[in-house]
Amino acid sequence: MHLIGIAGPSCAGKGTLTRWLADHLPAAVLPVDAYYKPLDHLPPSERARINYDEPAAIEDALLEQHLRALIAGRPVERPIYDFAAHTRSPRTLHLEPDHFLLIEGLFALYWPNIRSLLSASIFITAPDIVCLHRRIARDQCERGRTETSVRNQYNGSVQPMRELYIDPTAAFAGLVLDGARPIEQNGPQALEYIRNICRAC
Repeated sequence: MHLIGIAGPSCAGKGTLTRWLADHLPAAVLPVDAYYKPLDHLPPSERARINYDEPAAIEDALLEQHLRALIAGRPVERPIYDFAAHTRSPRTLHLEPDHFLLIEGLFALYWPNIRSLLSASIFITAPDIVCLHRRIARDQCERGRTETSVRNQYNGSVQPMRELYIDPTAAFAGLVLDGARPIEQNGPQALEYIRNICRAC
């Protein structure tokens, strides 16, 4: 089983690249943000103030446990995160082992224990202004957020945490892509990289 890590800042193009690769490899997908810690013990007002853009917000031990189970050929019950409620859904998603698994998220290349499991690693980046405009469009459409709240969160935690935690993990990537380019360029380049790496494994 080949695990492919796809990291990068918020709205740089990770999701678009992951969906393209999932169709063309083909591959199963495991989003890191499904592993945000459950916050049912906190009232909604406190959940909204949590910094979701630092690695401590992720239950990385469970993520690693699930990845090791999949590598060993065992299915897992992957968490589902409810972004509107800022906590985990009571439901899970059954995930079976596959030949390729794409691990996509801000911190896909952050933890050494998880990096050690990867066959290939990709970092996709884009300028802050591009990421911000994409995030405003996404969060208004998919997460019921106002533009003001998105901008406040971006300036308060998303952009500073990008500099502190996310951008440095580009150093661990075997391929770095420009997320401002169209998927018609990034997709084939990433696919060729993955196939070449995995043939050599």
